[in-house]
Amino acid sequence: MRRITGIVLAVLLTAGVVAAVVAGRDNGETGTATKTVRMVIGSEKAEFFADPDVVKALAAKGYTVEAETSGSWAMEELDLKGYDLAFPSSRAPAAGLAEKYEVRGTLPRPFYSPLVVVSRRGAAEVLAANGLAVLDGKNPGTLRTAAYLDAAERDRTWQQLKGAEEYGELTGTLYISSTDPETSNSGALYLAAASYVANGGKVVASDAEIGRTAPLLRKLIGVQGAQQSSTDAAFRDFVSGAGNPLVLVYESQVSALLNEQQHADDLTVLYPDTTVNSDHTVVPLTENGRKVAGLLGSDPALRKLAVRHGFRPQGDVAEFAAAAVGRTAYLKQRLTGVRQAPVPTSAVLHELARRARGQGGNSNR
Repeated sequence: MRRITGIVLAVLLTAGVVAAVVAGRDNGETGTATKTVRMVIGSEKAEFFADPDVVKALAAKGYTVEAETSGSWAMEELDLKGYDLAFPSSRAPAAGLAEKYEVRGTLPRPFYSPLVVVSRRGAAEVLAANGLAVLDGKNPGTLRTAAYLDAAERDRTWQQLKGAEEYGELTGTLYISSTDPETSNSGALYLAAASYVANGGKVVASDAEIGRTAPLLRKLIGVQGAQQSSTDAAFRDFVSGAGNPLVLVYESQVSALLNEQQHADDLTVLYPDTTVNSDHTVVPLTENGRKVAGLLGSDPALRKLAVRHGFRPQGDVAEFAAAAVGRTAYLKQRLTGVRQAPVPTSAVLHELARRARGQGGNSNR
């Protein structure tokens, strides 16, 4: 029932690794990489592991990485024999992989990223004028999650919102674009946060609670039609000006974009007042995989590079806060005013995703 996301960037990432190592040698640097570590990762970390500076930092510790990409939930369907680690985008799929491959002990979580909604300025102003968001012009906006879910429940359209008539692109049903929750971590976490709010501020755990929240989740997903399998593709579409005016992405993607172009005048970032952090969690499958996982969380150079790619390192909020100076119109230095929703178990999330996609259960109220 779950579709497997194709592993599409393996060749490009491997080529990037080789090019970076060769470039280092041409510059007279002495590489110490002696061990090759194969990993499967979520697509949102592809640019991080392809970064020549990350390649050099790992090489200095004795490792060369070969990274392939997959949807976080789709990793469960892959044969990971011969891989050293899997690196999905949150704890829930990581826990499933750890159980499948009998990985014991605490799973390393080197960095994390909250989910945010990116919007054009006009769309965000319309949401604010209708009580669905809060803007102050100097800081990132806030999406009022409960108000948005109420609007989705009532099938509200942009045309029903005051001020929307000023923007020709704001037509049709009001919704947030997300990724496929059956294969992609961000899509699944979207359902986790929405179901928590819809369940009265309580994590969904029972069949009755699944049944009670499923109709709303089906509306959130069904209105979107075909969904992207990765946030990387969805964010690229948004940046290019294509697609829906509201898109769910990782904060790290926004931060990385600002690193590239410094200014994004028409971009508005909305932090949902109730959301879920994406804790990028490593499932070490070999001892070399465990050592690389440890380096990602402890090595100062790699932590600094993680921040450069928009991730928040675990254990020290100051690192990201310092990097966000000058960008506080788009990024929160600290996640104050954002409530973290607990994530259901892997089994419950799978069932919520199935129901949201219209599979099984009773979707009628």
